Amino acid sequence: MGPSTTTPESIEELVIAGVDVVRMNFSHGSPEDHKERARLIHKFAKKHKRTVAILGDLQGPKIRIERFKDGKIFLNMGDTFILDVNLGRDEGDQNQVGVAYKKLAEDVNEGDELWLDDGRLVLAVNKVEDGKVFTTVINSWELSDNKGINRRGGGLSAEALTEKDKKDIKLAAEMQVDFLAVSFPRNAGDLDYARKLLADAGGSAAIVAKVERAESVIQPVLDDLIRASDVIMVARGDLGVEIGDANLPQMQKMLIKRSRELDKAVITATQMMESMIDNPIPTRAEVFDVANAVMDGTDAVMLSGETAAGQHPAKVVKAMAEICAEAELSKQATESTHRIGEEFLREDEAIAMGSMYIANQMRVKAVAALTESGATARWMSRISSGIPIYALTTHRRTCRRVSIYRGVYPVKIKKKSLTDLKEANRICVEHMIEEGIVKNRDLVIVTKGDIAGAGGGTNMLKIIRVGEHNVD
Repeated sequence: MGPSTTTPESIEELVIAGVDVVRMNFSHGSPEDHKERARLIHKFAKKHKRTVAILGDLQGPKIRIERFKDGKIFLNMGDTFILDVNLGRDEGDQNQVGVAYKKLAEDVNEGDELWLDDGRLVLAVNKVEDGKVFTTVINSWELSDNKGINRRGGGLSAEALTEKDKKDIKLAAEMQVDFLAVSFPRNAGDLDYARKLLADAGGSAAIVAKVERAESVIQPVLDDLIRASDVIMVARGDLGVEIGDANLPQMQKMLIKRSRELDKAVITATQMMESMIDNPIPTRAEVFDVANAVMDGTDAVMLSGETAAGQHPAKVVKAMAEICAEAELSKQATESTHRIGEEFLREDEAIAMGSMYIANQMRVKAVAALTESGATARWMSRISSGIPIYALTTHRRTCRRVSIYRGVYPVKIKKKSLTDLKEANRICVEHMIEEGIVKNRDLVIVTKGDIAGAGGGTNMLKIIRVGEHNVD
């Protein structure tokens, strides 16, 4: 969300176009702005009978340059340029600029490469002296206020959670956002700390780890990071700068694969439909990029500037949704060997996995999971099948939580519907008939627990042929 998606009209168009989760970037805008956008999202989602979740995105450490007193400059290859941690905030000129991250001079050494503005400008470090980083410009490019700094290969020691982030975590709890994204986490400890601060503030959002540091993709740090999160975001902008763009495609595939193996959801982000900031249609390279991420198993594909500042926000959402729908029909996206041969430690996990393997082998048309927390639907969605999974729950927050899981469609039902197991089965089947997903003689699977309202209690699986009196 951004300047292009501020008005009620533009927000309603996004909901109609098919957005499932909106991202509130806490780097920009006031708390009042975010609250009003969230109110409008919920209003129009209800109006159009859709579920749209909200993700609050923490700014993270500001590893950025400061500002130029006379506006942006242009640096030519071979120029010398100084990054000075002691220079005033608005004192930058053609020869030097201040740095918001005051430990930069301690973290870099002669021979390092610093990539500014997502790698558009590269500086080679010549020496570091008295808080000044003396550099030589490697390629010609313009430089304007507040551009980000990355060290090639990673290694900047900034803590993941700043004082601003801690305030924004309280805002996220107050807004009751569904997902909280932590920027530049170094390890699992950063995520655990964010989760604790959120809980202390009264929030219960799922934690999203934005993978964007070179040191965070090295084992065993990566697995610990994934396990400590609920969702992984492949943040290709800063990650590409730190590990090199040439290494990014294989890293993206590995992150998607590993996240699914560890039963976590995964978002692929950054420049997916970048040309549509200005153009009404995507390039074919962008179509392939989105489709390949889907075929690799990503749960979500994310837009940034395309909808925050672009000219066609609703059109780009619609175009991306159409690409995803086509990619999901591919053989690669509908076959799975996920966790075959592994032991399941929980009854609800075994029921979830078993239902999807049965569905794949018996030409089942749809699966319905009666769920409290959404865990059953998450496990189901780890198995590629192309079969729609309906997560039926009495909790609005669970509906929003499962909206990020691939192939899962949330359905809010009344609590009294779960007091009778036979009635619950009937509701599941009737909903799928109303949606036009199934018809008479089709096979469907329903999973549930024998104790209504008990989290983690899924212990039953029933195969039902639509139209027959066997739904008890």
